[in-house]
Amino acid sequence: MSLTFHWFLPTSGDSRGIVGGGHGAAQDAADRTREPTVDYLAQIARAADRLGFEGVLTPTGTWCEDAWLATSALIAQTERLKFLVAFRPGLTSPTLAAQMATTFQRLSGGRLLLNVVTGGESAEQRGHGDFLDKDARYARTGEFLEIVSRLWDAETVDFAGTHLRVEGARLGRVPEPRPQVYFGGSSPAALDVAARHVDTYLTWGEPPDAVAAKIAAVRERAAAHGRTLRFGIRLHVITRDTAAQAWAEADRLLSRISPDAIAKAQAGFATSESEGQRRMRELHNGRTDALEIHPNLWAGVGLVRGGAGTALVGSHAEVADRIEEYHRIGIDEFVLSGYPHLEEAYWFAEGVLPLLRERGRWTPPSPSTGSTGSVAPMAADAGATDAAARL
Repeated sequence: MSLTFHWFLPTSGDSRGIVGGGHGAAQDAADRTREPTVDYLAQIARAADRLGFEGVLTPTGTWCEDAWLATSALIAQTERLKFLVAFRPGLTSPTLAAQMATTFQRLSGGRLLLNVVTGGESAEQRGHGDFLDKDARYARTGEFLEIVSRLWDAETVDFAGTHLRVEGARLGRVPEPRPQVYFGGSSPAALDVAARHVDTYLTWGEPPDAVAAKIAAVRERAAAHGRTLRFGIRLHVITRDTAAQAWAEADRLLSRISPDAIAKAQAGFATSESEGQRRMRELHNGRTDALEIHPNLWAGVGLVRGGAGTALVGSHAEVADRIEEYHRIGIDEFVLSGYPHLEEAYWFAEGVLPLLRERGRWTPPSPSTGSTGSVAPMAADAGATDAAARL
């Protein structure tokens, strides 16, 4: 089975340094030196489209642009690239969300993937008018996904749950194809939702032993419901021609972060209700002297960035080796990013993907889908050099 690689759309802004914030930590505008304009996001999307990435993840939260609107603006800018749209099920009715997905599939030619984000921070949820506690939010997510699934099956749905209720809900048309549902979460409540309702379970980039244990737990729960899932991992990446060059880049990113910024971010993360964020934080505990937590796995991003906080760092061959290591424990999909996102997409696609292709781990998208079917080096989109020159 060919591995699947996705890239990331930085709809909160981009930089040659780490853009911090999220999960209890505020984003500093000084972190953001490239605004998330349509033009810049389109450069990244077009690069991902041509370089062989399956899709691009777009985040959700008050700290970034709305994922539905941002990605819909990029449909016509791309040919075969899929959009992994993150959204919060408690903020939209399940019937409206099912209809939005149907419309997106029709307008994009079937290029929608859905990343369901329950929301790990009660303070942020209350800002949206959502006053459920964390476990109740996960229970509501399960009800939401049950309703949406039945609507996509062309049912007329009557449903009365603890948190959601619909009567006579139906769609005028169903999405073609049915969108794949991605979902992440590390708490027991999250694992139960994944086991019952989703297609692909995503984890943040913990060391392989921890990831293997999580996969085993989800598989066991899914098997109890007669289901099997795919598994993916969310990581940053710093890959260069040599390991020394890659680690020099990691050191450069670290040098741009002040001790005060780390302390402020870590204090914010300490208030997070997210089990995944707690696990990310414990990989380094705010220390900067022991950030390689597994060979080629660097926890420096998580010093100031909430959510996914680890990066694969090394030569192209070493990064390919680590990807194969994660694949051996059950990971088939990789959602990657790097700073800046435009340039790092080229480093990974032109350095690592050809090695994985040679090893029989990755097959380029078919030319029939509208892509070139190749990851040969290409000139960056017009404007990429200008964006870099402004920094």
